[in-house]
Amino acid sequence: MEAIGAFVAGPRIFVKGQESGVLAGLSFAAKDLFDVKGIPTGAGNHDWPSGRPLPTRHAWAVQTLLDAGANLVGKTITDEVSLGILGENPFDGTPVNVRAPDRVPGGSSSGSAAAVAAGLCDTALGTDTGGSVRVPASFCGLYGIRPTHGRLDLSGMLPQAPSSDTAGWFARDALTFARVSAVMLHEKISESLPDHLVIAYDCFGFADPEVSLALQPMVEKLARLIGSSREDMLAPQGLSAWARAQRTLQPAEAFETFKDWIDERNPRLAFSVARALVVGSMLPESERSWARLMREEVRSRMAWLLPSNTVLCMPTTPVPAPPKGQRLSILDPLRDRITCLCAQGGLAGHPQVNLPGSTVNGLPIGLSIIGPRGSDAMLVALAQAMEKIN
Repeated sequence: MEAIGAFVAGPRIFVKGQESGVLAGLSFAAKDLFDVKGIPTGAGNHDWPSGRPLPTRHAWAVQTLLDAGANLVGKTITDEVSLGILGENPFDGTPVNVRAPDRVPGGSSSGSAAAVAAGLCDTALGTDTGGSVRVPASFCGLYGIRPTHGRLDLSGMLPQAPSSDTAGWFARDALTFARVSAVMLHEKISESLPDHLVIAYDCFGFADPEVSLALQPMVEKLARLIGSSREDMLAPQGLSAWARAQRTLQPAEAFETFKDWIDERNPRLAFSVARALVVGSMLPESERSWARLMREEVRSRMAWLLPSNTVLCMPTTPVPAPPKGQRLSILDPLRDRITCLCAQGGLAGHPQVNLPGSTVNGLPIGLSIIGPRGSDAMLVALAQAMEKIN
């Protein structure tokens, strides 16, 4: 376990779930943004827990899995206060991506994805504000979900940007993914599938050519399974315009979330994290007003593209996992490209599931399916159906 570096330092946590629950026998881990009773919530920054009382109850997501019978086996590393997309933490290190050991696992739910990929637990909780479940799911070859925004109770989960924040989870196989999803969503995963597929050609054109080519067999299988498909553009305004709106709203909210802590504690922060918070503090109202208006456009576009029983597919990330330890001058434009394919999650709040199954030169790359708001269970059912067919 220690060789993977997925769990936070200190005594290993174990909390037994209800013996008669529907998930009895499964194990799970929780990103270190979720409260566990009596255990400090570290948030990926060694200055965050200072002066804070220990949690007196489990976060809703943790308690829900425990009540369903799953055993909690640890808390996992996260990018600092969830402000990251690659999974490299200067305090706690970079968890090992077993599918690509010299590459990053993706963040900010890096430890959760790494632990599931390595078989250290059956499922793990993460959070997703700007891509923090979807990106590591793609990089590590896992099923991962960003649920409909506002659907889950986020009590006991450290917020970052509340208008985009949600919890999510990972699994290695579709059956476990469906079992956990049924519990978290409080909804039966039926065999009902969508009847129309939209293929977002601008997203495939934006991804590296090798990525788009590698994903084509999955797209073709998805189209055969659903039966009716068409190509359309996700973002008529441009994927970069959607990304710019998310990069405006998210850091502005994050600064509001953490400004009192920064003022009182002057915490140690990695440069990229500190820079994001500084940028968030300095955004003019004109930029924020534009971004809020763009969010309305995005929501209208997504609602039009995704009527009932329709799903959209697109590459989850434009590239496979990049090598560890690269310079900021290389990573900054890479983060921007990743945001271009993740921004719709935080802006529109539609459910999105990463489907594993493709590789580029042996490196995992994921295909995303996105549905109407509230169609989370349908996406999970579709993930199961995709795994069952050749």
